[in-house]
Amino acid sequence: MRIAVVGTGVIGASWTTLFLRYGHEVVATDPAPGAEARLRAAVTADQSRLTFTADLAEAVADAGFVQENGPERPDLKDEVFAALDAAAPPGTVLASSSSGLLPSRIQRACAAHPERVLVGHPFNPPHLIPLVEVVPGERTDEAAVEAAMRFYRGLGRRPIRLRQELPGHVANRLQAALWREAYSLVDRGAASVADIDTAVAHGPGLRWALLGPFLNQHLSGGAGGIAHVLEHLGPPMEEWWADLGSPRLTPELTDKITQGVAEELAGTAEAGLVAERDALLALLLDAKNRTDHL
Repeated sequence: MRIAVVGTGVIGASWTTLFLRYGHEVVATDPAPGAEARLRAAVTADQSRLTFTADLAEAVADAGFVQENGPERPDLKDEVFAALDAAAPPGTVLASSSSGLLPSRIQRACAAHPERVLVGHPFNPPHLIPLVEVVPGERTDEAAVEAAMRFYRGLGRRPIRLRQELPGHVANRLQAALWREAYSLVDRGAASVADIDTAVAHGPGLRWALLGPFLNQHLSGGAGGIAHVLEHLGPPMEEWWADLGSPRLTPELTDKITQGVAEELAGTAEAGLVAERDALLALLLDAKNRTDHL
């Protein structure tokens, strides 16, 4: 398939790597000066099937699928999707990588074919992390949703379809819930930034990387499963919910978080940390792929 990648920043470059690895032809476009050089430096795949053009209409004219990765600004999204709607073949799905904008809002810019517009939100980096959140808008046709789900599955991804449009979709909202309490604990002085990172990375985060919250809770209940857990730990959990914080990102809290991260990273080269993270992630994904249920 010929795939158009619109916007070639961090997410667009990662998508491009994935598409090329699965044998697709990619036509990338980005108006920023030097975009092609940065893209080619970032892509870790055979680039013989990669072409670049600054002309958006040219990039999508013959595309079988469009993955848009522009800034999270409604005014720019309107401009880009109006152009995509006018230039892409009528049956081509227009998927946005938007991490928070609602597809119904994005569809407003598409006068001709809003029915093929949806959100296909990846997790960074898309060429490694399998999750893609497929979110239809009010005017999205079911055929477009099914086509997007097939397309992402064909790339070895694990797409989920959202039943409702929500700001931040699902995974980012779950992250935001954890961040909310993490920031609150720092604000209260209950734990340091480094201690919270350690608690998650070397505690529940290990299990969350294997199974989701409900299955992990179910398995912790022994023979009684999640019903047993909710019967015995449900009331205490409700008390914990009532005590969770509602922090505000004041200048003081922002300084605490920023300083805490700086202290945690002291003497650590961030580029090396990213490389180690991605290498371990690849090993984990390989191990999961060799199991029957994970």
